Amino acid sequence: MYERIVIVEDDDSIRRLLEVALKSNGYDVAAFDNAVDALDDMAKTTPRLVTMDIMMDGLDGIEALKLMRASPTLKSVPVILLTAKDQEIDKISGLDAGADDYVTKPFSVLELCARIRARLRTTGELGGQPVYEYGALKINPDTRETWVDGRLVELTFKEFELLKFFMEHPDKSLPRKLLLDRVWGADYVGETRTLDIHIGTLRQKIGDSPDNSRYIKTVRGIGYRFVGQGQ
Repeated sequence: MYERIVIVEDDDSIRRLLEVALKSNGYDVAAFDNAVDALDDMAKTTPRLVTMDIMMDGLDGIEALKLMRASPTLKSVPVILLTAKDQEIDKISGLDAGADDYVTKPFSVLELCARIRARLRTTGELGGQPVYEYGALKINPDTRETWVDGRLVELTFKEFELLKFFMEHPDKSLPRKLLLDRVWGADYVGETRTLDIHIGTLRQKIGDSPDNSRYIKTVRGIGYRFVGQGQ
């Protein structure tokens, strides 16, 4: 399997540290101190994963991520954002731009390597879209099939889109507005109760319940969180 990882980080010490750590883990690493050069390289050779700093001179990480998601060849490449920002709104902005995960500086290199391995395990090559599997749950975005404990389960279009978005962002508290925007569209003007109803039916179909849920947890005052380990 081709395991090329691109590092985009303008801090020399962090970039060199990540490069050494990832190479020692057997990855083919290309490191850049700016997003423009990194995008030029990715246009020639598609990586398996990208770690992207947000705060960079010139083209910042969020704008670079948006360009990747607009590219036919790069739109499905997993991206982990590295950021010194720890405010919830900054994390939401990264997820909304298409990030698969984020790590707040200062961070543990061992933790980052573990997250990279986990992300690569969930990324398949079926039509360019990842297959996600957590615990007893598995979804295939290409065929739009869902399995629970090895049993095929029928989901509606919105239920599948919700579950897919949850599984794309495990262990993150996702605000209700973000879920509505991503699944129903930014121009949706209906009641937020619609989200709760769909969450309820989705929970039933995957064997969850509000009081004893393995996967979809209610985060009071915010929204919902998908527990990646299914605990």
